[in-house]
Amino acid sequence: MEHEVAKYRHDLPLLRGGMFLSDGGMETTLIFHEGLELPHFASFVLLSSSEGRRRLLGYYTRYLDIARRHSTGFVLDTATWRANADWGEKLGYDTEALAQINKDAVYLLTDLRGEYERPQAPIVISGAIGPRGDGYKAGRMTVDEAEDYHAAQVSAFAASEADMVAAYTLTNIDEAIGVARAAKNNGMPCAISFTVETDGRLVTGRSIEEAIETVDAATGGYPHYYMVNCAHPSHFERSLDQRQPWVQRIGGIRANASTKSHAELDESETLDMGDTHDLAERYRGLTARMPHLRILGGCCGTDHRHIAAICEACLPPAALSA
Repeated sequence: MEHEVAKYRHDLPLLRGGMFLSDGGMETTLIFHEGLELPHFASFVLLSSSEGRRRLLGYYTRYLDIARRHSTGFVLDTATWRANADWGEKLGYDTEALAQINKDAVYLLTDLRGEYERPQAPIVISGAIGPRGDGYKAGRMTVDEAEDYHAAQVSAFAASEADMVAAYTLTNIDEAIGVARAAKNNGMPCAISFTVETDGRLVTGRSIEEAIETVDAATGGYPHYYMVNCAHPSHFERSLDQRQPWVQRIGGIRANASTKSHAELDESETLDMGDTHDLAERYRGLTARMPHLRILGGCCGTDHRHIAAICEACLPPAALSA
């Protein structure tokens, strides 16, 4: 099974149109709402026990139920944002164990796809990749170093039933190029998602425009689309002029619920769930200005309630089912 070609790998349905949901802030939900311990913010450790897998399945199904009610597609991201070499070493996982855990994370989702997928509502399984370092700080790798570093995780997903890979919370353009090149070398469709500070720029000071155009230039436009995640819409919405070609490359938004800066979130001991209604209205504004958006999800502080509100705000009445 692990060497079979993924169901949608060469024909991703989300590239053909339609709206797809995704989940919210997995780690913040599991820690603050469900009381689970996730060392180093690593949700993949739950895959090592039957109880952990049960909790992950329960987490996913809340979102899949929303997608079913709204007859919309879904992007199922694996619980592997921290499942790379440096974080794995901190948690006692060697190279072989990490490769297996990444494949196991995909396998966990295949039955969910079988249960929830409908002809009019396809489900894409996406191997989630996180930054080598802290998602709130600037990474320091060359393109070649990043390609070599992330190749192991991408290769594990390529040997599974994952349809694509998506790198989240990237702050460094060179790291993004490296991930895209590793995906290309493994024949994996990929998406790249950047996070920004309250000024709408990467922590390095470079703009989203620079980031997207530089990665496209260095990879021949290999990423299928880009996203913005782990920032409140108020931090970046003014930077997105839909008339600009680079903005057309943004296919998804996975925003934070909180308007706080990354530094403030780092120091917070409680979860800021933000204003759910305001967040949903900001998503409505973004989808109206950017009708090419295809993936709507959340990040830190968001849960299924935020995604349900976003659905109600953004999906046309004709898309809703009883």
